[in-house]
Amino acid sequence: MSGNSHFSPPQFTLKEVVQNLIDWVKFFRSQWKPLLVSLVAGAGLGAGYSQLKDPVFHAETSFVLEEEGMGGIGQMSGIASLLGVNLGGIGGTNGLFQGDNIMELYRSDRMLEETLLSPFDNQKLLVDRFIEFEELEKNWASTIDLSTLKFSASKENHGVKQDSVLKEIAKIIREKQLVVVKPDRKLSIIQVNVSSKDEGFAKLFNETLVSKVNTFYLETKTKKTGENLRILQIQADSVRAILDQSLGTLAAEQDRIPNANPLLSTATVNGRRKQVDVQTSAAVFQEIVKNLEMAKISHRINTPLIQLIDSPSFPLKRTEVRLVKGVVYGAFILGVLALSLLYLRRLYQKHLQEV
Repeated sequence: MSGNSHFSPPQFTLKEVVQNLIDWVKFFRSQWKPLLVSLVAGAGLGAGYSQLKDPVFHAETSFVLEEEGMGGIGQMSGIASLLGVNLGGIGGTNGLFQGDNIMELYRSDRMLEETLLSPFDNQKLLVDRFIEFEELEKNWASTIDLSTLKFSASKENHGVKQDSVLKEIAKIIREKQLVVVKPDRKLSIIQVNVSSKDEGFAKLFNETLVSKVNTFYLETKTKKTGENLRILQIQADSVRAILDQSLGTLAAEQDRIPNANPLLSTATVNGRRKQVDVQTSAAVFQEIVKNLEMAKISHRINTPLIQLIDSPSFPLKRTEVRLVKGVVYGAFILGVLALSLLYLRRLYQKHLQEV
């Protein structure tokens, strides 16, 4: 039967597994005192943590962002081409901002720093309030003296220290306290959530940030079409003034020679020149007006719709570690840790005995 020698007998039987489990249960039961101490200590630590941990307040704003995009321009171009108007240079800045790029604006240093430099009340800015409740003067005392820094001056007059502090605070907010998401990728709803230990700061920072970012987005999104519209309006006003002047000059010329002798052509040359000026100005004015009206339509289409849905209001939603949760979590974590240490210690002792 040597041919079956490659089959090894089972190392454990069911009886041995059950006996091993019973031994472990007996061992842990014999260690009830350290386990009980661990549970009590964990419960105490959890209770202490729940009392010392500050609650976190959440200020949330949600809004709808709808953009017509180049689809509307494409449809309008077909109609405009029938009228002899070229919309190639009237198109919007659709390539500048697409999709989720507005969400990145909320995380940018510029927007966060501008918001931090906004007033919190009549005496301090949002950045001053953040430094106060986060106790940064004490936490950063070894690296910088924040009590000597003033942020009330315009940002252009800030020094290197002020700029460095603003960037560091903006980084803290971006990484730990600011969440900008789209709950559903198929929808155009964006949610901006600011979490903070200070309820007033969370609400005001959220509202100010949303206002600044959305305003900046609208201005930048429509800057090109708005500038094009402004230039066309100036051109239309200028040509209209020239046309009015040409009409006045033509009328004056006709009044000067009301009944010109048809046999003398030279008497009507000036009048004909003025007539050509009027016709030319009228043709140019008509073309500019068509382009101006199309530019107005393009500007309206290119302007995104931002409609607030929900905005933060007192009292804000808060999250905190309640006493019961702290006790249960603390006891569980320290209990599992004690079991693991006892298990490893016994394995080590058995290993030494076998050696």
